[in-house]
Amino acid sequence: MSRPQTVLRGIVLGLGALVFLFPFYYMVVGALQKDPDPTIAGAFPNPANLTLDNFVNVNERINLGTGLINSGIFTGGVLLCTVVFGVLVGYALAMLKWRGAKATFALALLVQVIPFQLLQIPLYVLIARDYGLADTHVGMILPFAINSTAVIIFRQYFLQLPKELFEAARIDGAGEIRLLWSIALPLVRPALVTAVLLTFIGPWNEFLWPFLITKDAALQPLAVSLANYISTVAASTDNPFGAILAGAVVLAAPVVVLFIVFQRYFVSNDLGSGVKG
Repeated sequence: MSRPQTVLRGIVLGLGALVFLFPFYYMVVGALQKDPDPTIAGAFPNPANLTLDNFVNVNERINLGTGLINSGIFTGGVLLCTVVFGVLVGYALAMLKWRGAKATFALALLVQVIPFQLLQIPLYVLIARDYGLADTHVGMILPFAINSTAVIIFRQYFLQLPKELFEAARIDGAGEIRLLWSIALPLVRPALVTAVLLTFIGPWNEFLWPFLITKDAALQPLAVSLANYISTVAASTDNPFGAILAGAVVLAAPVVVLFIVFQRYFVSNDLGSGVKG
């Protein structure tokens, strides 16, 4: 590319980044303002108007620490199940020959077009009434234990792996579990991180299902607690606008940090480098 084209691309990308990041910036600024300013000028506040009182106010009503812990338990359980089941099913679909593999993959694709909201009523009846798992972390995690998107991601990554590596290992007597653990997983590390990042956002921001399955405020994730705060007690605070934005900052911060730390893993490794000759 010529120099003018490079400069133009940089300008366009820079403007796009500013447009994308401005809502996050405005959320942080609004959370720190003592007296709310909803105008454009509020995006550039007076330093004397900045305070942490909004975080204190929202924490006194809903306990941000407890909400974060519940969100972490819920999200961590979903991530663990997603990775374990996603890797096992994805490997079986990509590397093993068995009757029904194509039909199973077609069903995984079909699940993608079914909205989760359509399944929530039967799931609630099954988990809350039949299993008795209402107001439990297991009840929150169970509907998300198997993620069809993660299964598809792992299957596609496993299909890219050099077959020669597995054939050589099988000749040496390695079993399928050894092949999966020692050969396949190290080569699909980008898929592991990608699946974790894509899955993390869903349960971390999930509202409707935890709201349905949990009535005990001590067990509710932060997204549910923040929604309850907005609908019930936010208006009674001195600065409801700032308090709501303060809760939103706490909810969004782990997602932003996770992406910044692990974004480099989105770049796939050179899978073919494992084969010599």
